[in-house]
Amino acid sequence: MVRDGYKFAAPPLLLGLAALGFGFRWTPALWIGAVLLFLGAFVAYFFRDPERIIPLDAAAIVSPADGRVMVVMEESFGGRPGQRISIFLAIWNVHVNRAPMAGRIEQIEYRPGKFYAAMRSRASAENEQNVIRLSTERGEVVFKQIAGWVARRVVCWKKSGDQVATGERIGLIRFGSRMDVWLPLGAEIIVKPGEHVAGGSSILARWR
Repeated sequence: MVRDGYKFAAPPLLLGLAALGFGFRWTPALWIGAVLLFLGAFVAYFFRDPERIIPLDAAAIVSPADGRVMVVMEESFGGRPGQRISIFLAIWNVHVNRAPMAGRIEQIEYRPGKFYAAMRSRASAENEQNVIRLSTERGEVVFKQIAGWVARRVVCWKKSGDQVATGERIGLIRFGSRMDVWLPLGAEIIVKPGEHVAGGSSILARWR
């Protein structure tokens, strides 16, 4: 479990145990304790952080998040032609985010915004997000941590100037969200809408 999860999981777990102890004298407390323990266990599960097998292919661009590919489309970024992949993270997915390639983080731009449901197309442009520009040996990759209707906090553990390895943990989004990846035309996308991907191990695209 990631460190951020302890402060969310501990209170309901401790309160649940206390309620169960009190429940031997007051039956409704047993139900309250059971609900709190279930909530605490779910939160701990949400913040899980499994190890992943990182591909050794130097031309591979891996998924920065777990989830389902919603969109693969052409889209410009900063006036440059390119293509976008959008990944939807359901509440049961792992929410730790990873670097799609090895490189140097050139910029992390926080953009305040709305909290539309992450599945809506306008969430890519209008929701609260971190825009991370990664400079690699093959070209620039841009990926966005996007908050959703439930996930109202994007967290990045890195800063501008940091070097990252492919699949390295870079942050998380709390409780359901969206991740967009922008690639220049020099990359060939190999995933399709509807496919499920795993952060750090599934290959989204390869450099030609």
